[in-house]
Amino acid sequence: MRVMVIVKATEASERGEMPSTGMLEAMGAYNEELVKAGIMLDGDGLRPSSHGARVRFDEQGGATVVDGPFTETKELVSGYWVWEVSSKEEAVEWARKAPFRGGELEIRPFSVPEDFGDAFTPELQEKEDRLREATAQQRGA
Repeated sequence: MRVMVIVKATEASERGEMPSTGMLEAMGAYNEELVKAGIMLDGDGLRPSSHGARVRFDEQGGATVVDGPFTETKELVSGYWVWEVSSKEEAVEWARKAPFRGGELEIRPFSVPEDFGDAFTPELQEKEDRLREATAQQRGA
């Protein structure tokens, strides 16, 4: 199963404070362990919300753009991984090994076609498969 591991923002990450050399080395070693185990598919850090924007949609589909920074740190993301694991429990075990102090990770499984039931018709599934193939080709995968 594929999961996204969301690294929650902290006040320090929102201030734009970069990790120490020691933390970067620890994260590099951790990421290397994930790659060698065949777990890590993707991952990266994100700039503070002051560099971002939110697009909010009303009930009629109109969009409003709100530029960052955003005030509620607990609701922000500062990084992510995409992992391929056998279960949520395996993801939790890997997450426990992360070299964070005072941070928080959230693990969320990706939706699979079965989650959408009959609404995700064979035609829609085929179209989705074509889009995935096209994006993989664009990345050179």
